[in-house]
Amino acid sequence: MKTLMAYLAGLLFGLGLAIGGMTDPARVLGFLDLFGNWDPTLAFVMGGAVITTFIGYRWVLRQPHPLFAAGFQLPTRRDLDARLLGGATLFGVGWGLSGYCPGPAVASLAGPTPPLLALLIAMIVGWWLARQLPASSSRASSSLHRS
Repeated sequence: MKTLMAYLAGLLFGLGLAIGGMTDPARVLGFLDLFGNWDPTLAFVMGGAVITTFIGYRWVLRQPHPLFAAGFQLPTRRDLDARLLGGATLFGVGWGLSGYCPGPAVASLAGPTPPLLALLIAMIVGWWLARQLPASSSRASSSLHRS
């Protein structure tokens, strides 16, 4: 049941990305072009996601446990390190250059294009490189649990 729920959540997420226009790199790049031909439509998509998440997290975390798991798995780290900041920077640069972030890129695999495939290859190489770099401290592998 847990696998089925994960699949359904991923399917819903992918459909939301597609319907919201997040899988269209031209629309994403238009949204990021603040001083050019700015396309504000994705602000509504992101605003809806933020509001839904804000309300949903408050409701879900009042429950004693998830429906299909023994407990919640929430991050406990609150510090910023070079790996996090470097990864966030690379993510932003890649998003700005390609118009894709990982979720919409995977959701777009049904219609692969050369830029999409280049991004996915770069993303896989980036994941591999990140695993090769030593963690900055023992806290980098801290466990996840309900706080």
